Parts: sequence; C-alpha cells; structure tokens
Amino acid sequence: MEPLVSEFDSFVRSRSAALLRSAYLLTGDQHLAEDLVQSALARTHRSWNRLHDRGNAEAYTRKIMYHLQVSWWRRRVAESMPGDLPEPRRDGTGVDHADQTTIRMTLRAALLKLSVKQRAVLVLRFFEDCTEAEAAELLGVTVGTIKSQTSKALAKLRTVAPELAELYLLEGATR
Repeated sequence: MEPLVSEFDSFVRSRSAALLRSAYLLTGDQHLAEDLVQSALARTHRSWNRLHDRGNAEAYTRKIMYHLQVSWWRRRVAESMPGDLPEPRRDGTGVDHADQTTIRMTLRAALLKLSVKQRAVLVLRFFEDCTEAEAAELLGVTVGTIKSQTSKALAKLRTVAPELAELYLLEGATR
C-alpha cells in the first residue's frame, strides 16, 4: 500500500467513530450521519496530499461536514428523524445505563423540536466545544447569529424538556 493511502486509511479507521457521533448530532439520523461522514471523507481524500503535510485532516473533514449539512438544509431537504441513538461503549464503571438511556431519549426528543440550524449551533458550541467565532466560521454566519441561535435553542430546550435542567448544557452555559 502506498504510504499516503495507508495514512488516509489509518485516519479513517481512527477518527470515523468520532466523526460519526458529530454527524449524528447534526442530522439526527444514523443513515444521514453515515452519508454525511462518507461525503466529507471523500472530499478529504481528494485533498489528502495537501492536508497530510499540515496535519489538519480532522478539522478539514469536520468543516466539510458542517458545510455539507448547511447546504443540505438550504436546499430544504425534508427532515426525517428515524433511527436509534448510537450506544455508548461499555466501560465497566457501574454507571446506571437506564438513567443514561432516559436522559438520551429525552434529550433526543427535545433536540428534534429545534430547528436544524439551532441543533447545529448547539452541537458545535457544546459537543464540539467550539467558540462562538469558530462556530460562526464553520457555519458561514455571523457571531451574532450564533449567539442568538444558541439563546433561542437553549430557551426552547428549557421549555420543551424542563427535566433536563440539571444538565450543564441547559444550566445557563456561557462561553
């Protein structure tokens, strides 16, 4: 195998799960998330020689994912949210999986009540830990849009799922 092909293969194998989790949060659907990751990785592969030297392949791939998703939204693709949440890894810590499942199901239902753009902003800000400026750049909007969409999304989550108030995401998170 060529060294660059081998390195791309290694990148895909090591980062696909993390990319898929982010894509799932953006799309709300396992199959759409897989399509999004596949499309982003295809574009990353085309630019691999350029990206390999700078070591920013994952950031580039994530940016492509966000841009592709925004493009799909702009085309007003009918939103379909079937599918199951990916199961967390079993870590043997004795965590109550029933409570985690209940929280995940409640959070998923609440997130599905947000607009697609609001969901993307929350994913970038609180799951990907992006600053407002980084999220604005990734989505191609202003920082003001990120601030207003974050505020509206959190307010709506507080309304539709008050039982989630104990989570950091809903506890007046500011950055």
